[in-house]
Amino acid sequence: MQKHNRSVMTLVALFAMITMVLSACDNNSTTSNATTSKTPAAANTPAASNSNGSAATGKLEMFSWWTTGGESAGLKAMYKLYTKDRPNVEIVNQAVAGAAGSDAKAVLKSRMLGGDPPDSFQVHMGHELLDGYVAAGQVEPLDDLYKSEGFDKAFPQGVLDIVSGNGHYWSVPVNIHRANVLWYNKKVFTDNGLAAPVTFDDFFKAADVLKAKGITPLALGDKVPFASAHLFETVLVGTLGAENYKGLWNGKTKWDGPEVTQALNNFKKMLGYINSDHAALTWDQANDMLIAGKAGMTIMGDWVDADYKAKAFTDYGWTTSPGTKGLYDALSDTFALPKGAKNKENALAWLKLAGSQVGQDAFNPLKGSIPARIDAGKGDYDAYLLSAIADWKKDTIVPSVVHGAAAKDGWATAYTDSVNSFVTSLDVGKTQKALVQAAADNMTSK
Repeated sequence: MQKHNRSVMTLVALFAMITMVLSACDNNSTTSNATTSKTPAAANTPAASNSNGSAATGKLEMFSWWTTGGESAGLKAMYKLYTKDRPNVEIVNQAVAGAAGSDAKAVLKSRMLGGDPPDSFQVHMGHELLDGYVAAGQVEPLDDLYKSEGFDKAFPQGVLDIVSGNGHYWSVPVNIHRANVLWYNKKVFTDNGLAAPVTFDDFFKAADVLKAKGITPLALGDKVPFASAHLFETVLVGTLGAENYKGLWNGKTKWDGPEVTQALNNFKKMLGYINSDHAALTWDQANDMLIAGKAGMTIMGDWVDADYKAKAFTDYGWTTSPGTKGLYDALSDTFALPKGAKNKENALAWLKLAGSQVGQDAFNPLKGSIPARIDAGKGDYDAYLLSAIADWKKDTIVPSVVHGAAAKDGWATAYTDSVNSFVTSLDVGKTQKALVQAAADNMTSK
């Protein structure tokens, strides 16, 4: 198969295009990204798309890694909509917990290679989709679905480019997530006279105050390796800025340069403020420390917002991670149709729902993400999500590496391994050399 990522624009340009498209939408509303005039009515209502749904039978085997509070709640909300239209279809939820999806991806890979694919599966758009499943010839093109449901008009052009290759659409995006969010306990901050930090200096000053009071400044749970790599990703963005960070993944920024050295030193200093049991906790368990007031801050994606909602915690604030004001470190979950799916028609009905306005507005407020559609954003979105919708329109977009957007899977894995070794060794020079080697091993022409 022809190398598809050579036939599309670079991820840097694509995320920039998303920003321009959404900035052109109606900026007078924070609850709606655009009007619906260009989108067929059928794309907004699953029942209209699946007019014969009540006659459908069989199963729908759904594969994802959504098992924690908000993730599970969002998925169940879409399942409820699906079964309302297709009451005689049995949904088999094959969610695999753990490792920020890496455990699930390992199981999925085994099933795909063994000729036993699920009916639809979760995949990050970008390199994870295109360099993985598309290149391996494991998924069906979705051109007819995009045409019939008006998805080619419902999603911004930049999003369309990222889920396409070789002239075909390959998956349906259901949301947009933000990685660079610092969450804090409002009461802890108020009691200690602290304001939400913006810069690295702000962060370290606040951390010193909390540490002196016996409060863990920064809660981290890296029992699953992605969490430390996620934290360092935000440090890279905050230290290097948008263009230099994006340059790390296209060869324009050198991994052995002084900016990366500074980022590693910033990260090393931050690690001096984390909880001693970080390696025994998952990200949501670390977040429980913040909820209990035992920690002041945590840096994690906006699925934390859904975790708070699921745990009925409201006394939290948010800001961008240090140095990233005006930047949006982005990722997106999509669903694809495997070749050989046993219940293809039921799977196509699922994809119609996942890409619909009503589906996205049911799912995203619970998931802690914003819709990918330009006409969605009309559901029960809380204050954080409304702020994210507004920021998505105006901020500079950068692609997440940990979550599949910036680099192919092998490179993201090498990056994650290097960062987790650093958390133990704190050896800046050794780690920077490992990152240089990872880039050399994995750089591909764009």
